[in-house]
Amino acid sequence: MKQILIGREQEVQLLRDYLDTEKSEFIVVYGRRRVGKTFLIRQVIGNQSCFSMTGMENAGMKDQLFNFYFTLRRVWPSATLPHSWIEAFDELRNYLENLPKGKKIVFIDELPWLDTVRSKFIAALEWFWNGWADGQENIKLIVCGSATSWMIDNIINNRGGLHNRKTHQVYVAPFTLEESSRYFTTYGFGYRKKEIAECYMVMGGVAYYYSLMTPKESVAQNIDRLFFATNGELRNEFENLYRSLFKKAGDHITIVKALAKKMKGLTRNQLLQITNLNNNKKFTMTMEELEKCGFIRSYIPFGMTKRDVLFQLTDAFTLFHFHYIIENKFQNETFWTNSLYSAKYRAWSGYAFEILCLNHLSQIKQSLGISGMQSRACCWISKPEEGHRGAQIDLIIDRADQTVNICEMKFSRSEYTITKSDSEDIENKIEAFLRQTKTKKSLMLTFITSFGIKSGKYSGQVQRHLTLENLFKSLSL
Repeated sequence: MKQILIGREQEVQLLRDYLDTEKSEFIVVYGRRRVGKTFLIRQVIGNQSCFSMTGMENAGMKDQLFNFYFTLRRVWPSATLPHSWIEAFDELRNYLENLPKGKKIVFIDELPWLDTVRSKFIAALEWFWNGWADGQENIKLIVCGSATSWMIDNIINNRGGLHNRKTHQVYVAPFTLEESSRYFTTYGFGYRKKEIAECYMVMGGVAYYYSLMTPKESVAQNIDRLFFATNGELRNEFENLYRSLFKKAGDHITIVKALAKKMKGLTRNQLLQITNLNNNKKFTMTMEELEKCGFIRSYIPFGMTKRDVLFQLTDAFTLFHFHYIIENKFQNETFWTNSLYSAKYRAWSGYAFEILCLNHLSQIKQSLGISGMQSRACCWISKPEEGHRGAQIDLIIDRADQTVNICEMKFSRSEYTITKSDSEDIENKIEAFLRQTKTKKSLMLTFITSFGIKSGKYSGQVQRHLTLENLFKSLSL
């Protein structure tokens, strides 16, 4: 079946608007590996580009220049082989100057791969844009790359010649649940919302991972085939993902491994203690890179200060890797199917559902009717007290209208039954929260579940409850 562009309405409209101006535009498209950046750009520009090339992974400067030359020669036979990136961009300039008047779209994909050691690629790109293209009419330079931290540091936040030179940036995020649902419907999958949510909890909404699934198999069969079969196509994806994003990914992997074991997150000092990494600038940069790439988030717990900031894993695929893939010690090809009713599955699904909720906070706020209201999402952890049990609230939405949503997130196969134990745990959390924070704000107990709450003895204490139906809503509605 021919590939179809699913969702991305906002990104498509932005790109079209930028391409329709009369002035020259330097457009940066970025996002993690496999989310569909290249497909999006090619769908928008169609056959309008006059030059389009893709950098080569793990290739030296000489091979990258050959790649540039061979690509340019296909559209301009007069091209000569460049020996530096300055010469390459001068060749590109000569070609563009010989084209008829009108829009000239240049698309360079996987830009970070071109910036090899001592290549002076960035300096040459600066020379091309600042010294010529920016002063022309209708030059549309689109650059793209999966190494998100490189794109942000070297292009978007460049402090040299490209500082504030890019005219627009477009971030391509993984699919939301609503976009995931559209994808599966378009390609003939009969999955219901729970199964689609489960796919998201494993694959994090990454379009390419979905594309490897087949509607002839159940979700469990697809997951076993892709991740646990001997030659599973995604069996080694974790290493490939991190190595493609970061030049030296060892520390990044060590950090996310530690965070995968602590859903609420860890402080910087806790991370340093657990990982045995050095407390230096390199560690700070590693944390920043992970956050820029969307693998973790930093936040200040309710009632705390900046020195208490927590770092929390927000990437579902990374969580799945550490909870499942590396645990398949006996190379069981049906490891996933055989664990669906196990304690291991229940523990993982609880964490994964919390990540799903964190990644759909906008949908949660929309469903609560507070989309336009200033608010912040965080957790709360009780301080040790004599005579009182500890307490932790994994999601608090602190609102500007003097209200706090105390959120409980529960993933289940049917309506969730609030037990006596649940009720006592909730009461302890709220009592501890009121006692320690001394907040004067109103508290609203909010449950976020798969299929709602079953009416029962303890269900009346819940003021608001949301289900997967709410999380699947489009933000455009």
